[in-house]
Amino acid sequence: MVCSLRRDISLCRTLSPHLSFSLSFSLSLSLSTSTTMQSSDSGNLGRALCIITGASRGFGRTAAREISQLVKPGSALVLVARSGDDLRALQTELAESEAGRAGMVVQCVVADLGLMEGLESVIKSAKEVFSEDIDHVCLVNNAASLGDVSRYTRSFTNMAEVDSYLSLNVSSSLCLTASVLQAFPQRPGLRRTVVNISSLCALQPFSSWVLYCTGKAARDMMFKVLAEEEPDVRVLSYAPDMHLVARSKTADPNVRKSLSDGFSQGQVLTCEASCAKLMKLLLEDKYTSGAHIDVYDI
Repeated sequence: MVCSLRRDISLCRTLSPHLSFSLSFSLSLSLSTSTTMQSSDSGNLGRALCIITGASRGFGRTAAREISQLVKPGSALVLVARSGDDLRALQTELAESEAGRAGMVVQCVVADLGLMEGLESVIKSAKEVFSEDIDHVCLVNNAASLGDVSRYTRSFTNMAEVDSYLSLNVSSSLCLTASVLQAFPQRPGLRRTVVNISSLCALQPFSSWVLYCTGKAARDMMFKVLAEEEPDVRVLSYAPDMHLVARSKTADPNVRKSLSDGFSQGQVLTCEASCAKLMKLLLEDKYTSGAHIDVYDI
């Protein structure tokens, strides 16, 4: 995010002067009610099957690298993206790493998650690399697109365009999560974790970002519901620092200036720094299941 919900609320209000609720209070409430549940082994993620979508670049690629260093031998990573070349390069890198040499399996799935065939290929690959020795199934829902930020809400009259965006950014996340939970049901000795890569945009409206804000808000609520329904599943919506993609294409001048200022003033965390904080959350395992946690509040 360009600003922390606590650290820079004034900037957020500049971007959306009509905001009628306190974002800092909302996040503080989630954090103050965090559970004391501890991971069975706080030093690592166990012998895990980790499925990471959007793994070919950016935050997803970094998450794959970080997770590979925190799993026990015998673990498996299923990396999902639409870019086959980038995925295979990452697969080679991880196979040659210390974890890869210790026996970690890395499986690539080149798929469009906006299509049912793509979801089915992910589940098929996950089942292929799963073994009875696996004690932790972790799904990282990272795949997402920004959408067209060069236009305002009033211009989105094409239902097919909106449906296509929501299919990739909302529907696929729900259907993949449900499919993973069905494929790997609750059993003694198996932990299950679902991570939703969220955004400040799930809570805060950004002018000209209607598709992105809508998708992120829907996903946050989706995973809150999951946490209520499945108390044995650890669910986290984590908001890393906002990547300054397409900042020059943003229609709203205030948002564009904010993004540019944040970049020029060095206020943007790297993927590595953001991802390190996510790993800290997963290892400590103290968050309230279903909570939205911002990178700047860790």
